Amino acid sequence: MKKYDYKSYGAYYITICTEDKKHILGKIVGGDAHIAPHIELSEYGLIVEKYIKNIKGIDVYTIMPNHIHMIIRIGIDSDGTMWASSPTQGIPQLIKSFKTLVTKNCGKSIFQRSYYDHIIRDERDYVEKRNYILTNPSKWADDEYYT
Repeated sequence: MKKYDYKSYGAYYITICTEDKKHILGKIVGGDAHIAPHIELSEYGLIVEKYIKNIKGIDVYTIMPNHIHMIIRIGIDSDGTMWASSPTQGIPQLIKSFKTLVTKNCGKSIFQRSYYDHIIRDERDYVEKRNYILTNPSKWADDEYYT
């Protein structure tokens, strides 16, 4: 959103796609009567996961074959208490740092230039986005990024 302060206290839903939506982060496996669908990460996927886990404020994430969904909470710990760091990094800086670290570790850029963000407005919106992230692997064949 133009003129929005992405350092503001709140939760943000982020989607980052791989370059040309290539399936380089892993593959969805399982989905039979015994094993729920889940992602088996590739070498690139493992690198991505390593750096996602280090994002301050990461709440929940999923890595799909050609994209990542995550919720980042700024100014809120996972237990709901507020925190403040000085200075607080905004979403654009967090995503830029994440992509830079992944690129350096992979030896090349694996992501598209931009990313999609959504400012989570209330508890209902948060629950909806969180559930989408957690169930995304089981709905891979119906995903908009499935090719």
